[in-house]
Amino acid sequence: MSNWIINHGLGAAFLVVWMGINIFLFVWFYLFYDLSDQFFYTRHLLGSALAWARAPAAVLNFNCMLILLPVCRNLLSLIRGTIMRCGRTMRKQLDNNISFHKLVAYMIALMTAVHVLAHLLNVEWYARSRRGEYDALSTALSNLEDFDNSNTTYLNPIRSTDNPQQTPTIFVFTSIAGLTGIIITLALILIITSSMEVIRRNYFEVFWYTHHLFIVFFIGLVFHGAGRVVRSQSTTKPPHNFTFCKDRFEDWGRIPECPIPQFAGGFPQTWMWVIAPMALYLCERILRFVRYMQAVQYRKIVIRPSKVLELQLVKNGFKMDVGQYVFLNCPAISPLEWHPFTMTSAPEEDFFSVHIRTVGDWTEKLCCMVEELPDGAQGPKMGVDGPFGTASEDVFDYEVAMLVGAGIGVTPFASILKSIWYKFKNSNPKLNTRKIYFYWLCRETSAFEWFADLLQVLEKEMEERGMADFLTYKLYLTGWDQSHTAHVMVHFDEDKDVVTGLKQKTYYGRPNWDKEFEQVRKENPTSVVGTFLCGPAALAKVLQKKCVKYSDVDPRKTKFYFNKENF
Repeated sequence: MSNWIINHGLGAAFLVVWMGINIFLFVWFYLFYDLSDQFFYTRHLLGSALAWARAPAAVLNFNCMLILLPVCRNLLSLIRGTIMRCGRTMRKQLDNNISFHKLVAYMIALMTAVHVLAHLLNVEWYARSRRGEYDALSTALSNLEDFDNSNTTYLNPIRSTDNPQQTPTIFVFTSIAGLTGIIITLALILIITSSMEVIRRNYFEVFWYTHHLFIVFFIGLVFHGAGRVVRSQSTTKPPHNFTFCKDRFEDWGRIPECPIPQFAGGFPQTWMWVIAPMALYLCERILRFVRYMQAVQYRKIVIRPSKVLELQLVKNGFKMDVGQYVFLNCPAISPLEWHPFTMTSAPEEDFFSVHIRTVGDWTEKLCCMVEELPDGAQGPKMGVDGPFGTASEDVFDYEVAMLVGAGIGVTPFASILKSIWYKFKNSNPKLNTRKIYFYWLCRETSAFEWFADLLQVLEKEMEERGMADFLTYKLYLTGWDQSHTAHVMVHFDEDKDVVTGLKQKTYYGRPNWDKEFEQVRKENPTSVVGTFLCGPAALAKVLQKKCVKYSDVDPRKTKFYFNKENF
């Protein structure tokens, strides 16, 4: 149990607080609308559907306030920069921003479904009360005219059944609350369905464009409450006591004890919940536009094997840290699309680089444009937003680090290892980290090509400094054919690996993670080990479980902290 707390305790506590606030808001507002005297007559028309409509609305306000914050990346980078003295577990929560964004979205979807269903019942019951299908009190309440001719003091928003414009269906499509509700719901359905993993990975443009319907969603949300469909009893002089007057509706306005009841819609409050996050996000977009307008020059363009494009870029005033990422925009492909890429350069270099695997329409178009360039020519105009912080920034805060990359997921670790090389080259390492274990899993041999050069340089540098034990790396080839196996067997006795040219032989298949974690724990019996992954979710689940399994209960012994890159 204590091992689980080490890796998940703070995150779990945060989720408990978030869920607790949701439950509190739901219960509080449900009881308020179900028990409050001012809604007695409204409940008589609508029953429990009133509380079932308004309680989710309160939860929606709270979560719509939160939904934009996890994607305000500059805000998160600012927070990460101001809490570096806090514990690593606290900083790690910032790397779960996308997961929390999704969780809040699921809550919004659930509460929207409950809210919509309850209000559909409300509209139907409003209409039936107006037609006199219920008791006499419901009919009397629905037939109340405007007390002061201001069109504000009635209870039933469906004013007439004779006018075809006031049928329930038409009322939904013509009232402010109904029309904005339809727009909000449709936008939310498109946003959520296009965010499915299969669509996001295979049709990223569909995900990108439909996700921007959040603008329509928030505009509709701000105006949704202006319809004031849910109405409550107003205070009158003399007061209308519903306990005494509910059975004397025929005498309303005729006796002093029972003046005609007056009703008013509640003041719209949603805008007060979402105005600040909307302003923050607007600042994010303005900052993105400013960065987009800053000139970016190409230092070098390299098309590497395994459909990997390397871009070395230069931008005035650009400063980065290890493991960070940027968003790239190519107006020639799409002026609106921004795609995240981890930088493979080190902070010590006078440029920044990204390695882009050609997968999907955007990357394929970019690769085609680059291939058609004449020698020495600049590439297409590129907008750069960033850099932004990630979990990999914290690598040097651990005395021991396990770096696990899958395929192109090696990119943040290329930045880290390059930075280490520069630190040793300058004879001034200043590293808290004393040991790094690096694992790279690839399907194809050609994928090793661009990164093997860096490992060879590091290998040589560490040997010359007598620090051969500082870096332990293992490369795993997860896909191969029979001819390749035969070639490896023939050259097995050579000093260098036939695939990479490194002294460390390439492994075939997948790592035995139990064996690897046991070995790390044995070699570092009193250390705090940071485990960093840039790779698929399935591998993340495996490593997360291993971190829990091999963390020792004794605080003086080995602890594993899991960190994953998220975009």
